[in-house]
Amino acid sequence: MNQSDFNAFCKSLPQTTHVVQWGNADVWKVGGKLFAVGGWNKDTDQFAITFKVTDMGFEILPEMPGVRPAPYLASRGMKWVQHYDLPGLSDTELRNHITASYEMIRDKLTKKLKRELGFGT
Repeated sequence: MNQSDFNAFCKSLPQTTHVVQWGNADVWKVGGKLFAVGGWNKDTDQFAITFKVTDMGFEILPEMPGVRPAPYLASRGMKWVQHYDLPGLSDTELRNHITASYEMIRDKLTKKLKRELGFGT
């Protein structure tokens, strides 16, 4: 998944916002909360995508070539991984993981904020 595909996919998810920060990274949020980051990996010159995962995902995904615990976030005890090099995950797998990250973050928003964003309850 390239930068353009990443940004188009994240933009397609309901009520997302995009900012560029942290050294020119594409940062995607829902309800003001981070769910995905895309930026260039200086070590491999590949577009790296960082996203939140479940506990099980955090155990399994970093065993795959091209996937690692997310720099900075994982070192602070957060369950985030980074797809940073080939072969990594397929575009379909990346879309599924980004969607799951989005849903985990969205589901933890306050009831009031969910209502304001049109998510019900």
